[in-house]
Amino acid sequence: MSTLYLIKKREVVAIIGPGNSMQAPFLINLGNQSQVPIVSFAATSPLLDSLRSPYFIRATHDDSAQIHAISAIIESFSWREVVPIYVDDEFGEGILPYLVDAFQEINVRIRYRSPIPFHSSDDQIKKELYRLMTMPTRVFIVHMLPDLGSRLFSMAKEIGMMSKGYVWIVTNGLADLMSLIGESSLEDMNGVLGVKTYFSRSKELSYLEARWRKRFGGEELNNFGYWAYDAATALAMSIEEISNVNMSFNETKNTPRDDIGTDLDDLGVALSGPKLLQALSKVSFKGVAGRFQLKNGKLEATTFKIINVEESGERTVGFWKSKVGLVKRLGVDQIGTNISHSSRRLRPIIWPGDTTFVPKGWELPTNGKKLRIAVPKKDGFNQFVKVTKDANTNAPTVTGFCIEVFDTVMRQMPYAVPYEYVPFETPEGKSDGKYDEMVRRVCLGEYDGAVGDTTILAIRSAYVDFALPYSETGIVFVVPVKDEREKGEWVFLKPLTKELWLLTAAAFLYVGIMVWIFEYHAEDGEFRAQRIPNKISNVLYFSFSTLFFAHKEPSKSVFTRALVVVWCFVVLILTQSYTATLTSMLTVQELIPTVRHMDDLKKSGVNIGYQSGSFTFERLKLLGFDESRLKTYNSPREMRELFLNKSSNGGIGAVFDEVPYVKLFMAEYCSEYSIIEPTFKADGFGFAFPLGSPLVSDISRQILNLTEGETMRAIEKKLLVGEKNCLDTTTSDSPIQLDHHSFRALFLIVIVVSMLLLLIMLVRRRIDQERPGNEGPAGPPGNGPDGQANAGDGQNRDVALAGEEVNERVNVGAGDEADGGDQHHIVEVNGEGDVGDGDEADHIEEVNEEGNVRDGDEANHIVEVHEEGNVGSGDEADHAVEVNEEGNVSKLKASCAVKS
Repeated sequence: MSTLYLIKKREVVAIIGPGNSMQAPFLINLGNQSQVPIVSFAATSPLLDSLRSPYFIRATHDDSAQIHAISAIIESFSWREVVPIYVDDEFGEGILPYLVDAFQEINVRIRYRSPIPFHSSDDQIKKELYRLMTMPTRVFIVHMLPDLGSRLFSMAKEIGMMSKGYVWIVTNGLADLMSLIGESSLEDMNGVLGVKTYFSRSKELSYLEARWRKRFGGEELNNFGYWAYDAATALAMSIEEISNVNMSFNETKNTPRDDIGTDLDDLGVALSGPKLLQALSKVSFKGVAGRFQLKNGKLEATTFKIINVEESGERTVGFWKSKVGLVKRLGVDQIGTNISHSSRRLRPIIWPGDTTFVPKGWELPTNGKKLRIAVPKKDGFNQFVKVTKDANTNAPTVTGFCIEVFDTVMRQMPYAVPYEYVPFETPEGKSDGKYDEMVRRVCLGEYDGAVGDTTILAIRSAYVDFALPYSETGIVFVVPVKDEREKGEWVFLKPLTKELWLLTAAAFLYVGIMVWIFEYHAEDGEFRAQRIPNKISNVLYFSFSTLFFAHKEPSKSVFTRALVVVWCFVVLILTQSYTATLTSMLTVQELIPTVRHMDDLKKSGVNIGYQSGSFTFERLKLLGFDESRLKTYNSPREMRELFLNKSSNGGIGAVFDEVPYVKLFMAEYCSEYSIIEPTFKADGFGFAFPLGSPLVSDISRQILNLTEGETMRAIEKKLLVGEKNCLDTTTSDSPIQLDHHSFRALFLIVIVVSMLLLLIMLVRRRIDQERPGNEGPAGPPGNGPDGQANAGDGQNRDVALAGEEVNERVNVGAGDEADGGDQHHIVEVNGEGDVGDGDEADHIEEVNEEGNVRDGDEANHIVEVHEEGNVGSGDEADHAVEVNEEGNVSKLKASCAVKS
């Protein structure tokens, strides 16, 4: 009414006010209609922006500016849940949407909202606080003004909520007005954190405070007083800017047809409104509250002070700066500091209960109620969960691997968590449903958690939160095996692939050819003198004899020897690999599954077994198995019986189950059954809790500590039978064979070395041919003294292929050994003209009646003896030797050294 009076009667062109957010909507509409700027220094609710009035000027920060400072505090201490407590009006509700958005960004949940009406009685406030005590969350954010806030903290201290373990954070609605709270209220707020608007000390601020104390005594100015002073200053500067503008009003009269009017109907419009609004938006100066410059019709906050309330007052523990975050001191850049250590950016804090230990942010309800943990009732696989009842008291006793793991985890928790196990069963002692139903009951609140061999599934995670898995993961098929050791007459071919066999054979031929080349061009002529079949057989025999290292030195050729060294190295690796693989096939690979892959199961049409009540039933149907082929079992013994009956007699030919159950079964029957491919994904066993339970993160950390150490191994050894003397029962689709890729480098080495040796040999031969004195033609043989036949002047060889000696009786006797003692032909002619056997003769010659030598078997040389006792030329003879009357050899057709 005062505003309406000022505009209509006094024709004011601007209004500074209102003093709170509840009055602001009406004033904003009034100013928008009359084009009178409303400049507020205390209306901080962000909801006022929704009115979208250009004539509403906020000469202050709105409450949403401090949201990021609050979320930084929550994140720095890793609290996961908070409860906002706020006054139930426009001021309190305005901050909620921004809180929700900010906490979603850091994955913090708002478990409950606690609105408290401004005029609530003490009993109503206590009732709401008692409700909060029954919840596990212990982090509260208080957003209200000092009059209601002081009453709230007084009641909280009275009922014990200002003790150890609680966290209270107040917004600047309380923190900025601490001066208005008495000493008794400060004692009630001991340990509270606050986010307070920061003003840097300046000469202007000190001068204003001095003048204020001089005029009004001991009463102190607060932040809203500073903003009010700057608002008046900005408005005065804007008025001076438009001093030449018409400040009058344009009167309007809008009377309704029914003649029922209000005071707003004849409200005038200020002609100076648009100009004044434009001047306010451009004004900029250094005020007592900092730089005054409007952005989108309001001041922009960049810094907040974090305070810790003590009995004697408040203590600064840090600051929050935009684009930097929490810092201990202003002017210190800490950008890039790890979030996990961001709590170190604040000075030590005294928490409620006079403790410096950071509260964990949640606790179990203080009403003494234990957590009700559901456990499944199972008929089989009791090694995981077993429920028994006392015959006298009917009290349940729960044991098993899953129970032992959960008890160990809870003992390692940093705080005590009372709980009790409740079997998930009917009054008759039977299972009350499948595991999905038990998980759903946890979601509905009938249980506080579920412990057992409960597999983590996506569909179940929609209802509950799971801690990290503590068991092996995966689902597999198990099938019987048969003893089929590698047998058959062609088993020796299986270690190598066809390609490798062909490559090896080609390598043997290649090495033989290279040996031929090296031996043919060697200086020793013996190899050349052999017939072609003999050459081929010798070369191939040498090449293949390297398999057994039984070869002899084929030549004195250095090139052949170098190739032999490399080739023997390749043969050694090849033979050892072949031997190892063949041994493995004949001894290790004994158990062969009846089928090798899931696709073979589909084609075979055998029945598939699955555990009763398990989710694997749905997985089998999704995999395409007909429901009529699926059989259930409840224990390893039943699984074994179904296998023995076989699929044709109502049994099963395979089992589809999770790895922990299969491992338990295989521990006893691993020699009779095998796991086939593929392995399907499953996350293993996990503990289930209601969505948002703060227990999940702490239990997950303890599970990690348990599984990474030796404790989990000890529990498994104690409660689960381990596999003993069992080979790896998982089979692959194909046997292991050596292929040509494994030996490609070795064969490449042989080729490269042989080519290099060939190149070196050709170069050396070329050099020898170009050397002087090595290319002269051989001269004809002549008669030497004492009956010796000399080689021609051009003859260059020192080693004879055959030597023949003619004695004084015109006999051809054994000659000197040619070529190191390896003689091809030694022919002896006695005095009667007979040809006798020579030493190591390769050829047999026959002498006819006329004294001629006929062709002998396989003879390379035919020797003719004349009537005079001379030896004449024979047909196809390599060497023709003639003995004249003096007993000399007169004719020689070969490069042979003959001694008479």
